[in-house]
Amino acid sequence: MTHEKTHKYRMNLRWTGNRGTGTSGYRDYARDHEIAAEGKTARLPCSADAAFRGDRGRYNPEELLVASLSSCHMLWVLHLCADAGIVVMEYGDTPEGTMVEHADGSGEFKSATLHPAIRLAPQSADRAADLDGIHHRAHELCYVSRSVNFPVDIAPVNVQTAP
Repeated sequence: MTHEKTHKYRMNLRWTGNRGTGTSGYRDYARDHEIAAEGKTARLPCSADAAFRGDRGRYNPEELLVASLSSCHMLWVLHLCADAGIVVMEYGDTPEGTMVEHADGSGEFKSATLHPAIRLAPQSADRAADLDGIHHRAHELCYVSRSVNFPVDIAPVNVQTAP
C-alpha cells in the first residue's frame, strides 16, 4: 500500500498594469502584475516577456518556469548529498529554456537544460564522481520536472573543491 500526501499551494496574483482605461485596446495596458503568497515578506514583480509587450525589468512566466525547474533540482541535489555524506559548499546554475511561439500566438516550451555547478568541501572531493548519479536521482524526484511535458536535460559544469 502506498502512502501519498497531498500538498496545496495558494498564491496571490494581482494585475497592476491598468493605465486608466483597462484593456480598452491591446496596446493600452501594461502586462505588469505582482505575485505574492501569504506569510511571505516580498512581492515578486512580474510582467510578460518584452517580446510580448512586457516590462523587461520584471520577471516573466517563462523565466519563472525555468527558475522553478532549477530550484527544485537544486533542493533535491542538496538533500541527496546531505543524505550521502557529501558536503556541498556552493551550488549555482544557469538554466536555459527554449519556447516556440506558433503562428496563432500560442506557445510551448520544447526543452530546458540545467547547468549546475557545485563546489564540494575538501573532505568530499573524492565523492565528485557520485554527483552524476545524484543529479540523475534528483531529476527523477523533482516534482517540477515530473510535471512538465518537455525534456529537461542536466548538463553539469565541472565540480570544484573548496579551498
